[in-house]
Amino acid sequence: MLVVAASLGALAFALAWPIPVALSRASWPARSPAVAVALWQAIALAGGLSMIGCLVAFGAAPAGSLLAAAAQLLPRLVIGPIPPGFGLLQLAALALAVLLAVHLALNLVSTAVRAERERRRQHQLIDVLSDPLPGQPHTRVLAHSVPFAYCVPGIRTATVLTAGLVDALDDDELAAVITHERAHLDQFHHLVLLAFRAWHSALPWFPIANRAERSVAWLTEMLADDRARREVGADPLRRAIERVGSQGELGAYADAGGVSPDAAMLDARLARLGSDRGEPAFGLRAAVVAASAALVALPVAAMLGILL
Repeated sequence: MLVVAASLGALAFALAWPIPVALSRASWPARSPAVAVALWQAIALAGGLSMIGCLVAFGAAPAGSLLAAAAQLLPRLVIGPIPPGFGLLQLAALALAVLLAVHLALNLVSTAVRAERERRRQHQLIDVLSDPLPGQPHTRVLAHSVPFAYCVPGIRTATVLTAGLVDALDDDELAAVITHERAHLDQFHHLVLLAFRAWHSALPWFPIANRAERSVAWLTEMLADDRARREVGADPLRRAIERVGSQGELGAYADAGGVSPDAAMLDARLARLGSDRGEPAFGLRAAVVAASAALVALPVAAMLGILL
């Protein structure tokens, strides 16, 4: 059990610092954003499981398994002597594992509730303040002179444009913007970002949580750009980004679980649209997918072994 605890601790450390730092600095994710998003999700899930599993393995080591430890400790939770082999460190590790798991779960639930509340508020506002765009279902136009666009996810989705945006762009550029925003909705990017936003909220002092959320937001922008580039073309999308700039950054939309790009992301998107780099080799993508699956499988298998 102590070997398992040490192994999970080493994996948790690797997933908390060197691996995310290396991934955030790598160039290949820009050429295969979907695979990179899957890897980031695996890192986050495996990292959380490894941290909790390390603590559980260390705390339950005297009993040989978590079930045996529970059988010994629970009857003496309030009164009675501590079972032989268990000390203050083991009890603290088990308590910390429970607190960490509950803390992460509650932050995920509270983040989801806040996002859903904000989405409902956004839908109510756009129903009152906007008008449908003819020929574009689920697309609304706000009477606002500043050109920006965003989308509101949920069971009932909406793509929101301003009158200033509609006036500033030609037909192809407007189609590129609408396709980009709908890609966010169709690919459920708000749900992808929700988990990373909850992780960052739960561990705000954890630098990697911020790095992960930002990297995944950047990758989802690339995925939406790829959809618009395939359906409309790179040139209209590039012109639309240049004309609109970062004016689409809406705090309320970000609170609703959406993507809120900053200036650095916009510059990176423009540079990517201007390049002709293809996807990485199939072997590299297959290796990354296999590594993502292995990262999640390792702590899951270890925790099953700890349980029994």
